[in-house]
Amino acid sequence: MAAYEDKYWWSHDGLRLHYRDYAGRNDRPPILCLPGLTRNARDFAPVAERLAGEWRILSIELRGRGESAYAKDPMTYVPLVYLQDIDKLLDELALPNFVGFGTSLGGIMLMLLGSTGRERMVGALINDIGPHIDAAGLERIRTNMGGASSYATWVHAARAIAEADAAIYPDYDLEDWLAYAKRRFRLTSQGRIVPDYDQRIAEPFRVPGGEAGVDLWPAFEAMRGMPLALVHGALSDLLSDATVQEMKRRVPDLDVATVPRTGHAPVLDEPEAAAAIDRLLARVSAAGTT
Repeated sequence: MAAYEDKYWWSHDGLRLHYRDYAGRNDRPPILCLPGLTRNARDFAPVAERLAGEWRILSIELRGRGESAYAKDPMTYVPLVYLQDIDKLLDELALPNFVGFGTSLGGIMLMLLGSTGRERMVGALINDIGPHIDAAGLERIRTNMGGASSYATWVHAARAIAEADAAIYPDYDLEDWLAYAKRRFRLTSQGRIVPDYDQRIAEPFRVPGGEAGVDLWPAFEAMRGMPLALVHGALSDLLSDATVQEMKRRVPDLDVATVPRTGHAPVLDEPEAAAAIDRLLARVSAAGTT
């Protein structure tokens, strides 16, 4: 397993937030990894296993996830506040530039970062999300998040996830589901397996219009000109083929990689995703940014 240090930073409203810092070469920009809505730093462990050492990887946990503190006010579980938290870390680390990897919500955050701090982002990989989010996928997420499920063993948790997400990863076996469960869940001091996030992150979704956001097309188009890749799960219910084509039309040099027989979202260790990552990083290296 790739070695990392657990590190922390403080938000403007006093929350202690966590990230994993995997060491890498100091003549390359670090890779800032932003996870999905209910995910944590472990989501990027497959990426770190392959790239750490050659690239420094900063895998962060948004407030209310993993080892990051839970917010007193659940209405701070919104993109604007996440963006403030991320900017605080970037300022504290004094990073002149970075490459962004973002899955789902993390990809939305990359678009926002690309539009507000373009001078620091020198490349980005967006994982199975776009400026338009399909209603079916959004409804699935709204239905599944915020539940208080707990399980007696990892096998019970893995089987429950397999039943719920079979259409997303139709080729997974029990070993795959166990690895997936251990990225999404944690073991409590009472010996129960529970989701590794604050159940209240669902509350902003319950406010009328809470799922609505800003128009992300201008933010996405602001990333034009930097090395940019999009990983798309062929079975995704959040990112449609039509949205992918529109993204490609608006940013013609967008490198699109489709992962077959995979829904939302690819893990990024699939051959198609790994090849897209390598192409992106090669473009970043060729640009000579340090």
